[in-house]
Amino acid sequence: MKFTIYGQPCSKANSRRLVKFGNKPAFIKSEKALTYEKDFKSQCPQREDLFEENVKVTITIYYQSRRPDLDESVILDCMQGFIYKNDRQVKEKHIYWGLDALNPRSDIEVEEI
Repeated sequence: MKFTIYGQPCSKANSRRLVKFGNKPAFIKSEKALTYEKDFKSQCPQREDLFEENVKVTITIYYQSRRPDLDESVILDCMQGFIYKNDRQVKEKHIYWGLDALNPRSDIEVEEI
């Protein structure tokens, strides 16, 4: 299964913000991360039969600039419930970094192994 998601993913490690619930501090997703997840899910195809076995994922992430670190974790999270049941099924990953200032995107291929 191959598809493309348009937009630039944010790094999962850098996409948290500290807030307080009463006197208790908590880390929640940043607005940028929440927006990317929403955009991803609106573009992601929905498999009728989710992969239930282990999968291999190949992703090329095209960033707008050279600044971002390569981080596919938010993409793997977003595919849960659309492509496979749980991202723990991903047993093989091939992740590539690309540059496209005018068209940031992620080209994704998921195969059962």
